Parts: sequence; C-alpha cells; structure tokens
Amino acid sequence: MTETTVSTTISISRLEQLSRLGQSVWVDYLSRDSIHSGHLQSLIDSDAVVGATSNPSIFQKAMTAGHDYDEQLRQIAADEPDPKVIFWALAEQDVRDACDLFRPIWEISSGRDGYVSLEVDPNLAYDSEATFQEAIRLHTELERPNLMVKIPATKPGLTAIEDCIADGRSINVTLIFSLDRYAAVAEAYVRGLERLVAAGGDPGSLASVASFFVSRIDTETDRRLAEVGDQEHLHGLLGIANARLAYESYQSIFSGPRWEALADKGAMPQRLLWASTSVKDLAYIDTRYVDELIGADTVDTMPEETIRLYQDHGRPRPRITAGLPDARRLIDELRAIGVEYDDVTDTLERDGVKRFADDFSTLLDALRNKRAQLAA
Repeated sequence: MTETTVSTTISISRLEQLSRLGQSVWVDYLSRDSIHSGHLQSLIDSDAVVGATSNPSIFQKAMTAGHDYDEQLRQIAADEPDPKVIFWALAEQDVRDACDLFRPIWEISSGRDGYVSLEVDPNLAYDSEATFQEAIRLHTELERPNLMVKIPATKPGLTAIEDCIADGRSINVTLIFSLDRYAAVAEAYVRGLERLVAAGGDPGSLASVASFFVSRIDTETDRRLAEVGDQEHLHGLLGIANARLAYESYQSIFSGPRWEALADKGAMPQRLLWASTSVKDLAYIDTRYVDELIGADTVDTMPEETIRLYQDHGRPRPRITAGLPDARRLIDELRAIGVEYDDVTDTLERDGVKRFADDFSTLLDALRNKRAQLAA
C-alpha cells in the first residue's frame, strides 16, 4: 500500500493505517480489570493493539488502586508474609491471562506479535547471572509461548540477554537510550541465535524486541540546553533523531550474509520498539513521537491516552528514514555547545534503572500495607 493510499483512507482507523505501514501497536499498560472487563479486548478489536507491555510503575498503579486484587491477595497473604512473593503471584496471574487473550494474535502472526512483557526484578539490573536465572524462572512458571521477559540493557544485562536467547527464550530488552548500546543489544541477540542454532535449537521459536526510549531523551537534553541558554532551536530534536539513527543501524545489522544465514533457518529480526512515546512537554504536538517514527518492522508501545490521541488526530505516514543527515549532524552540534550525547544517555540509563527499582520498592510497601489491612 502506498503512502498516498494510506493517508487518504477513511474506512480504517489511524492505528490500523499504522499497522498497514508495518508498525505494530502495543499498549503500555496492564491491569486485572482491563483484562477481565473486556477493555483490553476492545483495544485489540478497535485500536489495532497486538501486544502489551508492563513494568513496575504500571503494576504499582494497577495493584494499589481499587479492590481487583484483594481476593487473591487475601488467599496468598494468609500463609505468605513476603510482599515480593505476593507481587509475583499477582503479576504472573495477570500476565498469564493477558498472554491467553493475545494468543490468537500470536498464532495468526506466526509469532511476530501477540506478546505480553513482564520485567525481571529491577534490583537485578547489574547482576548478569541473577537476571538470567529470573528470566528463565518466569518463562518456566508462566509457560506461555507469547511471553516476553524484559531485561534492562545495562552492560551486565547484555550477557543475560545473549544467554536467554541462546536458551530459546523470548526477550524484550528495555531501557535502551544510546546508539552504541543498541548495537551491543542487537549483537547479543544475533550471538544468542547463533549459539542456539549451533546447539541444534530452532531460532524461529522465539522473538525479541529492543525497546528504544524516545521522549526521555528530549526531556534530559532540553533541560541541559536550558542551562546552556539561547538554544531553543535545538529543543525537542534529539529524541527523534536518535531513534531514526537506531533504525538505520537496525537495517544494517539485520541484513547481509551473517543475518541471512540465521534468517534462512527461520530467525526473525529483533524489531525496534519505540518506548516512552507519550509527549512530556506540552509545547510539542501530542502525537509527534508516534508520527515521526512510523516505519516498517517496528513496534510502538503507547499508553492508552496516546492511543486515544492518535486515533483522533494522528498523521500516519512513513517518516522513519527522513532527515538522517540532519540527525547525524545534530549530535555533533549538541556536543559543540557542551551537551554530551554519551553523558545524556548514561544518565538516563542510571535514572531509568533507579526509577524502576524505586517503583518496585513502593509497590512492595503498598502490598505489605494492604496485606496488613486485609488481615485486620
């Protein structure tokens, strides 16, 4: 379908047009109510949603509001005082049920979509072996082929990612900010596949996405530009430029003889997933990150608010390869005025790991308090 055809089509929704352009829509939210009330199914039916992602922040909001978890919490808490054990029991039930809901999509798409993501304990982000063991535990306990375990793209995480892929496990690599780290993540995926094939495994039995964060790049860069002063023309540019350069790298990595040897055995490319695509700065168009990063073989995981906004006034056209020369120049221009790209991305990785760990701690405290209330 050509760009003109897609942009003038009025009989399908804007998110369906995204799908026809090769980009999958996943919802960045999960809760027990959304799964069992039919709400998640309505997103599948009406908004072209073909997957779901979760993280400690999402579960913290879902589990501490209302009473959807009270019955199971009461049953578990009678014999189990550890809030972390309680959390995993609650979260695994939600993810198991969501996987079942998305299973038909997984089957119809031959394992391309229909995945639900569950993150390892964020406190393990700098421990390769513990991360690997937890990822294997989650895959084993949930027993769902369309589960993706999320592993952060820290340097220690790279080893765990490769080992999980070599073990035939589907992985969502999260908290990617820099181009160098993205290249290392893709290399870990390819090496893992090569090890799997060498051991006689089937590379077509798993999938992976690389979650590349977007709006947080602009938030941190714009803050630094404000400190430099008089650089408003550079605000709000790096997040999209950075993602476009990552997509250029993706096209290079997943082509050529090395990749084709794996593809011939059924391996799927590790698609880029655009994360953090809701707009944080109200000065920007509220659909800008979705609009500017539409391209084939990508995923965009959106909060439901962004889904609603895009269905209302998004502009679905393929733009992911636009402006690449400008994107390359931008990093040099920022460096010349004292905004160091590497420091921006390193800071965001550390802050991202800490934020998830803090949210996880807050969630455990809330579950501990709720257990006490139910016991009383």
